[in-house]
Amino acid sequence: MTQAMQTSPERLVAVETTARLHMGFVDLHGGLGRRFGSIGLSLDRPSTRFTATLAQNFSATGCGAQRLVEVAEHFAQRANLSGGAHFDIASVIPEHAGLGSGTQLALAVGMALSHLHGLGLSVDEVAVLAGRGMRSGIGIGAFKQGGLLVDGGRGRDTQVPPIVARMDFPAAWRILLVYDPHSQGVHGKQEVRAFGELPEFPSAQAAHIARLLLVQALPAMAEQDLESFGRAISELQRIVGDHFAPAQGGGRYISPEVGEAMAWLESRDVHCTGQSSWGPTGFAVVAGETQAGQLLPQLEHRNPRLKYEICSARNQGSLITDDCRSGQMARAVLNF
Repeated sequence: MTQAMQTSPERLVAVETTARLHMGFVDLHGGLGRRFGSIGLSLDRPSTRFTATLAQNFSATGCGAQRLVEVAEHFAQRANLSGGAHFDIASVIPEHAGLGSGTQLALAVGMALSHLHGLGLSVDEVAVLAGRGMRSGIGIGAFKQGGLLVDGGRGRDTQVPPIVARMDFPAAWRILLVYDPHSQGVHGKQEVRAFGELPEFPSAQAAHIARLLLVQALPAMAEQDLESFGRAISELQRIVGDHFAPAQGGGRYISPEVGEAMAWLESRDVHCTGQSSWGPTGFAVVAGETQAGQLLPQLEHRNPRLKYEICSARNQGSLITDDCRSGQMARAVLNF
């Protein structure tokens, strides 16, 4: 990458990006030359939001300041960037909860620095510099365009897993998130080790998952058939969850309490349940605000140790607001 261009010190960039669900892998076998592949969904909350201004060094204020500075310094080194920035953080996606906080933060910081220093980088270029998308392209796709996403996994020369299907998620449907604040998902070196130690994924199961997506989940989404969509996602979750169980303490859910909440929701005829990525966050898709509002107090009564949130899908990409013209704010919605 080239050295940063000199820009006005008054320039300010604001970025807002939101969490995503990773609903499961498509092909962990890789016998056709591509491995992983994923299905996932962009959410309207929780969010990472901050403003950034040019500065001599890197600094930040707000929740998650130290982590953000580390991400910025790493990106600046990879991008051969001189000069720094100050970040004022309004909110951050919970860390190690299975909601894609690391990828969203890295992309948000990288794009902010690209705007501030005039680098003109694309989201994919930022992802490569930041080292994101090593297994899944869902977080990158969510940042770029939102919605329900399927990525095609990694081939021999893949830099960023390509999004091969993208659909709007029904605006009326709601997603119940179930958090376990006393647990963390597998991440970092532990995650790398887990992928190295897990047994080979059966090719027949990978084929079955691909069929579930192509002829059940995606057509059901096109017809807004929640029951059929949910049954496909829940079956995918069972297959992948059983494969990952040895790295999760022996169960499909890394948090037994979240697993119990999901089982209870299934007993209440909620057809779409699962764990996002390595968890511990669980999710359930329901038909609307009324159903979500009825289930939420029951969940809270059953287990007050867990935390709960009702959210919607986000059918657009992240927002970058770039103040670059005499104080006039120009808002750009990233849809690539």
